[in-house]
Amino acid sequence: MPYHQFTIEVSTIYKDAVIGRLMDLGSLGVIENDAAIVVYYPETISQETIKNELAIIQALIEKTGDHDRLSLDYTILPDADWNESWKKGFTPINIGDRFTILPPWEHPSGDRIPLIIDPGMAFGTGHHETTRSCLVLMERHFGDVNKERFLDLGTGTGLLAMAALALGFRTVVGIDTDPLAIEASKKNMVLNGAGVIEFYEGDIMSATGTFDLITANLISGTLVQLSSDIAEHLVPAGIVIMSGILREQADEVETAAENSGLNCVERLVDGKWVSLACKRV
Repeated sequence: MPYHQFTIEVSTIYKDAVIGRLMDLGSLGVIENDAAIVVYYPETISQETIKNELAIIQALIEKTGDHDRLSLDYTILPDADWNESWKKGFTPINIGDRFTILPPWEHPSGDRIPLIIDPGMAFGTGHHETTRSCLVLMERHFGDVNKERFLDLGTGTGLLAMAALALGFRTVVGIDTDPLAIEASKKNMVLNGAGVIEFYEGDIMSATGTFDLITANLISGTLVQLSSDIAEHLVPAGIVIMSGILREQADEVETAAENSGLNCVERLVDGKWVSLACKRV
């Protein structure tokens, strides 16, 4: 079966919102890089449906007074090209001192902890700056807390949850509002032989009890809204790692965190992205 491939250039400010909408329309996967978003759809989804949706997004951007325009390229991929496209987009990557993220067709080597992610599951492959930063901050701060309970909020492919299990947390929970993310996380858990991770569809209020370490790789507006709820789900002196923050929005997120009783102890910058490690006061 052939596949649609759309390559879209869009301003960083709108990239996350565009990706979210394209996933809602039934995308098989998204590859995000600094230059563009590459999105794949099955042949059963009309090319015109996607183009019309992008036209609506363009109109909404223009309503904000922003004259940035979406740039779109389109092609049809046969089965073989689809598979090769994924493989070219997802190569093994070392992160921090401990982890190697690799697709299922690669074999682990060396003494690093392998995290196997099926790239057909779209998001959270570790190649994005925000995911990398979360893993680096997890490495730096997991020794500062009891390794009893870990929560990955907006778990995506379950990557950070599997990393937490590898770091020694006894109870690991991953939550996402997207049922496809939960399905992806469970499949990746099996691929990794990762033991038992509790994956739930829902939001942070679906999580019961408190946690020693929380990761929340979301977007700035959502982190501002959830700061108080995150703080309530942390044990005293527990740590939350917040990511998905553009540099110009970092102060707003940090202020919201501090107003919720969190003391931000580290700010990690990777390109245009900022990640925060904050401790419950």
